[in-house]
Amino acid sequence: MFQKILIANRGEIALRVLRACKELGIQTVVVHSTADADAMHVRLADESVCIGPPPSRDSYLNIHQIVAACEITGADAVHPGYGFLSENAKFADILAAHNITFIGPSGDHIRIMGDKIEAKRTAKRLGIPVVPGSDGAVTDEKEARRIAADIGYPVIIKASAGGGGRGMKVALTEADLEIALQTARTEAGAAFGDDAVYIEKYLQKPRHIEVQVFGDGFGRGVHFGERDCSLQRRHQKVWEEAPSPALNAEERARIGGICANAIADLGYSGAGTIEFLYENGEFYFIEMNTRLQVEHPVTEAITGIDLVHEQIRVASGGGLSVKQEDIKFNGHAIECRINAEDPRNFTPSPGTITHFHTPGGLGIRVDSGVYSGYKIPPYYDSLIGKLIVHGRNRVECMMRLRRALDEFVVDGIKTTLPLFRDLVGNADIANGDYDIHWLEKYLAKED
Repeated sequence: MFQKILIANRGEIALRVLRACKELGIQTVVVHSTADADAMHVRLADESVCIGPPPSRDSYLNIHQIVAACEITGADAVHPGYGFLSENAKFADILAAHNITFIGPSGDHIRIMGDKIEAKRTAKRLGIPVVPGSDGAVTDEKEARRIAADIGYPVIIKASAGGGGRGMKVALTEADLEIALQTARTEAGAAFGDDAVYIEKYLQKPRHIEVQVFGDGFGRGVHFGERDCSLQRRHQKVWEEAPSPALNAEERARIGGICANAIADLGYSGAGTIEFLYENGEFYFIEMNTRLQVEHPVTEAITGIDLVHEQIRVASGGGLSVKQEDIKFNGHAIECRINAEDPRNFTPSPGTITHFHTPGGLGIRVDSGVYSGYKIPPYYDSLIGKLIVHGRNRVECMMRLRRALDEFVVDGIKTTLPLFRDLVGNADIANGDYDIHWLEKYLAKED
């Protein structure tokens, strides 16, 4: 086991990883920008190192400063959390060159899954069902028209190196294709420095289903069930739950087994999430995230397994603590992402939190690094906390969520709490009857 882990992140995920380390008796080091000097994870860590000014490129994305912090403090491993450097293959390679363990997969696996085209090829080779589309990057409009005609309209054009909805354009008909192709390329080049794009069949009313997987790096893999992340705004997840209200036991076992076998065949090490669009009983691979997900607590709630403990165990060479048959699913869990944003127009709302009160009681968990008097800086992601609720079934979970949202108080800034109070009372949400377009349509009607 590691002696000292450096946590290369901030906010609630840094605090989440820190708590896991303390439970395992591992010393902790956190890095922080000058803007985060008073953050909760900085206060609670055994050691802290300031690595630069507020802009992420000068601090949390500064690989040289983070490696220097490891060397100064004697950290023998780095946990990257999510975001920032968590899926940066170069960072993983540099740490390995300095004999520091990256708590995550190999740089090679990060590269494969970070390239959307190569990821799709790999998924197909591993037996994972994929969305019909181009086998690689589309180089010209003539080729794009041929591929689109073969798979049928509507189609979606995606940036190969992309994510977060950037470089994604839908062509409903052949007449839309040229402008969609040009726009997607332009956005991809500006956002990622790579204008390569590919084409896929555009599904009309899919759900977003993702499967939590783990590999031990020695040819063994397991899955921890699926999460439904269909409630999204601008391709960003807002509400996640497990298990999905849309799947039956047979579908759950089938896609979970496919993913676990694929991870084993790949020789993958650590946590990963294989994401799908799901429509009419069929799963279509869209990407794999080679890191811990924001929504991992809902999986922990229904399995009772600490996924960060598992990450650390696997990275230290201890292998997986469970076999597939050991993993049991219990009840239902929902996570709401609480952002410092105006709940109507979603503009960021940085500022000082004057009062912060979290709900409690059976089945309630709040992952947050903020507190009364904390000043939210304007430089980073607006996520300030996650409310996770667990019940014996989905009905009980929804009732408990309603109560917890009523108790949650954040004063001094605007947050998305009012949105969730609306959603928990909506009939479609109560019935689990929604797809990836539902939330944006709902918000458009509210306006």
